[in-house]
Amino acid sequence: MMAPAHEGLVPVLEYLDLAGIAVFALSGAIVAAEKRQTLVTFLFFAVVTAVGGGTTRDLLIGAPVFWVETNITLVICFTAALLVWLLPERWWGRTTLLWLDAAGLAAYATFGVAKAMAYGVAPLPAFSLGVLTACFGGIIRDVLAGQPSILMRPELYVTAAALSAALMVGLLLIGMAQPLAGALAALAGFLLRGLAIRKGWSLPGYRD
Repeated sequence: MMAPAHEGLVPVLEYLDLAGIAVFALSGAIVAAEKRQTLVTFLFFAVVTAVGGGTTRDLLIGAPVFWVETNITLVICFTAALLVWLLPERWWGRTTLLWLDAAGLAAYATFGVAKAMAYGVAPLPAFSLGVLTACFGGIIRDVLAGQPSILMRPELYVTAAALSAALMVGLLLIGMAQPLAGALAALAGFLLRGLAIRKGWSLPGYRD
């Protein structure tokens, strides 16, 4: 029998999940702002970006889809969209989007692994689900916005999610407490993504 949602997860990791929802919702709304869209589109982009990865993860592991059993997820998404809509445009530049994405990426990759392993998923699939949780919402956002997907860009993005996910799996396997493992894994992914933003790090592309 599958565990109830969030069983086996400490509150710190649940807060990490909420943080990931918030920053990804903001990033979705910022893309809508860049495209000069309506408030309805702001709301839609915020929700899709925030819940896309987690919804796919929950369906794959047989968990109740996290946002349909509580009001807080959509409240966070709608609040984020309204903030971007109401506050001055100068607050929401491309740099802000990049850093919000970096924070959401690290938080979601870490939480995705923890939740998958709490449901009895093996370590390697749990790693993959962590990366999926972190990246899939952003992929949906970019496709809907008509801009190049993160998967098609050489910058260190998915790699940073993979670092957080791999570290989380490894730390949990050696018996580290969830709060400390989650903090270290999320920090590592965020730092790698942050350095990539600052220094322009990217993966080499295929060459003949």
